[in-house]
Amino acid sequence: MRRKTRAVAVGDLIIGGESPVSVQSMTSTKTENVESTVDQIERLQDAGCELIRVAVPTPEAAKAISKIRRRIRIPLVADIHFNHRLAIQALEGGADKIRINPGNIGSRSDVQRVLRVAKERSIPVRIGVNAGSLKKEMIERYNGVCAEALFESAKDHIRLCEDVGFDSLVISIKASDVVLMIEANRTLAGWCDYPIHLGVTEAGSIRSGVLRSAVGIGTLLAEGIGDTIRVSLTGDPIEEVAAAYRILKTLKLRSHGLTLISCPTCGRLEINIVPIVEKIEKELADFPIPLTVAVMGCAVNGPGEAREADIGVACGKKEALLFKKGCVVGKLKESEIVKTIVNEVLSWES
Repeated sequence: MRRKTRAVAVGDLIIGGESPVSVQSMTSTKTENVESTVDQIERLQDAGCELIRVAVPTPEAAKAISKIRRRIRIPLVADIHFNHRLAIQALEGGADKIRINPGNIGSRSDVQRVLRVAKERSIPVRIGVNAGSLKKEMIERYNGVCAEALFESAKDHIRLCEDVGFDSLVISIKASDVVLMIEANRTLAGWCDYPIHLGVTEAGSIRSGVLRSAVGIGTLLAEGIGDTIRVSLTGDPIEEVAAAYRILKTLKLRSHGLTLISCPTCGRLEINIVPIVEKIEKELADFPIPLTVAVMGCAVNGPGEAREADIGVACGKKEALLFKKGCVVGKLKESEIVKTIVNEVLSWES
């Protein structure tokens, strides 16, 4: 069961409440380069990104917010550190949400200035606490970076916001240490009803980062914790969106694009299934409709899995039975499998 949280509106997207877990990413372009930033955002939109964050480290980047906002179809989040004036400038420029870490944005009064402008404009704020930027006094109080220190930092920031009557908040506690991130978010989830943004920060390359993110984000989502997610990877942010949806689909929290089921290889195989699966996955990577395709290699689980999928093949010796909506509709040669599956998917009518 999903944890019950208050709903926070970010543009026309609702985070928390009864809304599905949303997928977000962050651009890797220089924000002041409006053309390249918009181009990347459009590609992310097409991939299924529902909320996009841009870095705002300079006045020029803050000035670009209004130009970018006018040209994109999803809510825009401005990510600000160290300078509360940039946060105010981004709010005034039309950002749908800002992300700040009150621990590094300035003094208490500076944070309150930002919150007052956000409240006047009905713009929500994400409070982001990261293990890598925890305040020195918090580290000293808890003898190092630990889950309790991260939670207490988040709690202090939340109370600062509430003290000035601001509660349109989304909270994140992130760490590159997966276990630390899980423990801190569990504590946070038990203490408040604000929506939680999940992520394993600095997760790493596509290969290792997806795995670490799936463990951290997936563990919490399976416990009903989390309202929006970002998979932080070193690489093309399009990969972040794809990975996020794979995590959500695995937990049956979202339906988006193709789910490809394939068997592990073993000595029973009579067909070279590996290149078949790789080619199908590559050809259909951008297919948007929720659909399950099974490519199975032998008679043990093959017919059952293929029958349960929307489209499936159960392979034998150099050939395969083709299933569609639970029924056998043909027999294929090994050389025909990829082309047939791809054509069946692309012509699918639910």
